[in-house]
Amino acid sequence: MKKFILALGFILTGCVSVPEGIKPVDHFEVERYLGTWYEIARLDNSFERGLSRVSATYQLREDGGISVLNRGYSAADGAWQSVEGKAYFVEKPDQGYLKVSFFGPFYGAYVIFALDQANYQYSLVSGPDRSYFWLLARNPTIDEKLKDTLVAKAQTLGFATDRLIFVDQSPADPLTQKP
Repeated sequence: MKKFILALGFILTGCVSVPEGIKPVDHFEVERYLGTWYEIARLDNSFERGLSRVSATYQLREDGGISVLNRGYSAADGAWQSVEGKAYFVEKPDQGYLKVSFFGPFYGAYVIFALDQANYQYSLVSGPDRSYFWLLARNPTIDEKLKDTLVAKAQTLGFATDRLIFVDQSPADPLTQKP
């Protein structure tokens, strides 16, 4: 778990810029984004390497920010790993452009550039550059056609979708809580 926290903090420190050609969504409603999102796909990164059943849960903070709880299962360790962070809007609260910190005063970009604004059921998220990408959904799985459409959108925006990791979201064994 310590490795997970330190790596996440290191990777996302200090860079809250939006990648060139990526536009954060407008008309963002934070209240509708709160709750749990499941990671459907991601580009590989050291802080999530080897994790399955990854989710992120967002809640409002008393200071106006958002608390973030990222959680994933490490089969290699036979244990859950989690890290808590905080996020704040970079420009305005109705734009999907936040800065997130999991490690001290250092922040990284969290750019929501595609969102099901009708139902808040899926989102595409970038970090400060195109080496960070996540496809998130409200359910552990999404329709294959929708997934293909969203991956194609990411590809047209320059993300290396041929290197995507599709996250195992298999249900846990009720006795062990392991996949």
